[in-house]
Amino acid sequence: MPILERCHIPAGASYVSQAKPLVVNAALGTCVGAALFDLENRVGGLIHLLLPEPVTSTGELYPEKYASTALPIFIRSLLSHGAVIENLQAVIAGGALVGPLMAQDLSLDIGGRTTEITQRILQKAGIPIVKSETGGFFTCRLSLNLLNFEAEIEPLFMEPASSPDRTQVPSLRQITQAMDRIVPIPQVALKILRLVDEDEYSLDAIAEEVRKDQVISAKTLQLANSALFFRGVPIETLDDALFLLGQDFLVQLVVSAAVKGFFDIKGHGYSLCKGGLFHHSLATAQMAAILAAKTKKISGALAYTAGLLHDIGKVVLDQFISATYPLFYRNLSNPEKSVLTAEQEILGITHTQIGFLLAKRWNFPASLVHAIQYHHEPERETDYSELTHILHVSDLIISRFHPGLELERMDGRHLDARLRRIGLSTDILPQMVDALPAGIFRSLSNTSQEVGFS
Repeated sequence: MPILERCHIPAGASYVSQAKPLVVNAALGTCVGAALFDLENRVGGLIHLLLPEPVTSTGELYPEKYASTALPIFIRSLLSHGAVIENLQAVIAGGALVGPLMAQDLSLDIGGRTTEITQRILQKAGIPIVKSETGGFFTCRLSLNLLNFEAEIEPLFMEPASSPDRTQVPSLRQITQAMDRIVPIPQVALKILRLVDEDEYSLDAIAEEVRKDQVISAKTLQLANSALFFRGVPIETLDDALFLLGQDFLVQLVVSAAVKGFFDIKGHGYSLCKGGLFHHSLATAQMAAILAAKTKKISGALAYTAGLLHDIGKVVLDQFISATYPLFYRNLSNPEKSVLTAEQEILGITHTQIGFLLAKRWNFPASLVHAIQYHHEPERETDYSELTHILHVSDLIISRFHPGLELERMDGRHLDARLRRIGLSTDILPQMVDALPAGIFRSLSNTSQEVGFS
């Protein structure tokens, strides 16, 4: 029996292949997943659909995000790999209303509309749906075994089998020792964070700091040419990046490169896939920058930086979540429980408290210290309320509409008031969900060189 590798398909991506020892899967909330396969010609694939159809002009730039545009391309890719349309069968899942429910979940009905479009396109193509579990109130995982083309749908928060010693609760002393072992963010990175916080930085000053650190400089160029940010033109120097990407985008790259190594943790406690914690933070950072530009309340660079660092406490707690994950999963299976409640009950401390302690220890600017501490409870923050509210809304949008990156459960029932605090209304939600580039999710896969949009 060959060893089966596993590959995560993020939102806005697909994978098509002939038979091979690989299981492809997608974690689904409001998103819809479709596994299509031709048993006779042994060709199959899985697509992870984020939205029903474009709501803004940016949809033309990212056709892979939408059921209306992505699914026909996916079917053509299957045919180009040797599948025959008459032989194709489909299994679909997702489109859930993930609790605690917001009023906007019902009015937007993103999952329901994505499911309807998916069903309509498959029906028009003459592809039968042999199994379907859509709607409901729970996240799930759709997987397709590309060796035997068996598709499975299972609850995402299903408690795994484990031995009793894996549910041992750590002591506060053990958690403190883990925090002591964390390698601090480099001094150059801290200098860049302070420059961004002052909001009067010059690009020359940031570039000067970057050039002092060859590692950060190299990582900046690596990110500029990666699937996360790649714009199609090779970038070889920081000057190239400035010319091709612009000042704001280059600052985002530099900040991301400066802290990326901090997220290179070995455990899989919070992350639902390889790199999930970093990619969730990166997506939150990009959403925060978008909201900052929309509201004009704070600088985009500061919002981006806060988004990137908001979950640093999880880096410390990750090993303990990994060791107690059956108990943690069981707590999160209760839709009324938040991730903070589960952490407090199991670990005696939350990732926001740990994040606050780390940020203070490393002399982060006060704005970031406060935003990290209160990003789940923005009303508690008074000095940097606008930054904290923007960070909270960004985190909520990513957790709600881009699930499958990390273990998170956020309560959106106060979203109306929190949006009003930054001068926005729930009318902007479709545009905000629509605005996030798909590239950061395509780059997530464990076999990223193979997974993209074909």
